[in-house]
Amino acid sequence: MHPALQGLLTIFIGVGGCIGYFYFSNQFLDKVLFPARGPNAGRNINRANMIRPWLFLAPALIALGLYLAYPVVETLRLSLTDRSQGGGFVGGANYAQMFSEPKFWEALRNNMVWLIVVPAASTAFGLLAAQLTDRIKWGNIAKSLIFMPMAISFVGAAVIWKLVYDTRPAGEEQIGILNAILVFFGNEPQTFLTIPFWNNIFLMIVLVWIQTGFAMVILSAALRGIPEETIEAAIVDGANPLQIFFKIKVPQIMGTIVVVWTTITIVVLKVFDIVFAMTNGQWETQVLANYMYDKLFRANDWGVGSASAMIIMLLVTPILVWNVHNARKEMR
Repeated sequence: MHPALQGLLTIFIGVGGCIGYFYFSNQFLDKVLFPARGPNAGRNINRANMIRPWLFLAPALIALGLYLAYPVVETLRLSLTDRSQGGGFVGGANYAQMFSEPKFWEALRNNMVWLIVVPAASTAFGLLAAQLTDRIKWGNIAKSLIFMPMAISFVGAAVIWKLVYDTRPAGEEQIGILNAILVFFGNEPQTFLTIPFWNNIFLMIVLVWIQTGFAMVILSAALRGIPEETIEAAIVDGANPLQIFFKIKVPQIMGTIVVVWTTITIVVLKVFDIVFAMTNGQWETQVLANYMYDKLFRANDWGVGSASAMIIMLLVTPILVWNVHNARKEMR
């Protein structure tokens, strides 16, 4: 079947199936299980109304269980087994092997550096962009341009920036913009993605470029929600623009800043596409997700690969829970 027809058929079956499920399940509930007639009509209506929300939640709960809960449990099981022994139980042996490998500690160290640099830089640049774009006439156009990288996949962004960092031998025409600038000013071309430590920074720039737009949109909405009275009072008291920004505006949106920070932190902990597409973890740029991929699909070692996946989940879960807790607290 042609891919376009297959896509349309999938949409038709998916949407039609959802509509059919909700319609017929409600009909079954109201006409068969708890009919609204006879002496028990009132009680049947109340019972049907108690069950009805679960009819709507059931598909989502099933999907979450199938695609989220089950993979977590299965990954935990695989992390305690060894494929070379026919899937036999080996306890913490996979974790011990993982902790003994230098590549794991390199990945963990790099992830920590990513956690320090990317959320801070993305949030700071997003806050700066939100503040400045609200003060210019063509702010909406500027926001659209800054937000545009969010529409690009991580792999697409990685390909774009790999061309920016591209290196050709000395004497040849450089297609990478950075090396073209270096050569124009009489310097030798550099292989940016092979320079230890700095190559990690060059990779982080890609994610900062993407996430700044996200931070800007959220923080811009928060800035617009600040009461004008507080700003006007600060101006009357003689506060300058920097004092207004750092002492009046930032404290009032600190909750939003923290939410943006933690959201980007979760993205950083799972970063894979950029590293895989640009360096594949070579030249000391390994990260946990890429390490997991190498173990699962290259070394064909599901035990250590699943163990590294559990480490990523353990790192993400506390931040996610804390983020949800703060969001619920703000809604009260």
